[in-house]
Amino acid sequence: MIQVQTILNVADNTGAKKVMCIRVLGGYKKRYARVGEIITAAVKKATPRAVIKKGDVVRAVIVRTKKEIRRSDGVCLRFDENACVIIDKEKKEFKGSRIFGPIAREVKLAGFTKIASLAPDVL
Repeated sequence: MIQVQTILNVADNTGAKKVMCIRVLGGYKKRYARVGEIITAAVKKATPRAVIKKGDVVRAVIVRTKKEIRRSDGVCLRFDENACVIIDKEKKEFKGSRIFGPIAREVKLAGFTKIASLAPDVL
């Protein structure tokens, strides 16, 4: 579960390394975001000479959370870190060209099929 002020790793090659959630999208008083949901984030750490700079405000899709994901078949899925992938604000398309690390199947079910197809593992 991701909330405001949560620091997330970035699992793509856009240049951002760490982002902080500044808004959970999806409702008036929505407090937590789960895998496959969109957040607004501020870039806290970025590589030099990258497309995305430190201080930029971006939209991101959550792909991994430390809080376990309960599925209807009884499986519990948990990751070691909180991670997200940066997307375009208007088109809701993936900005980078590579994904690092595994992602949850819920990302594909949320409609981000390009992210799921580029990921090395979909769990």
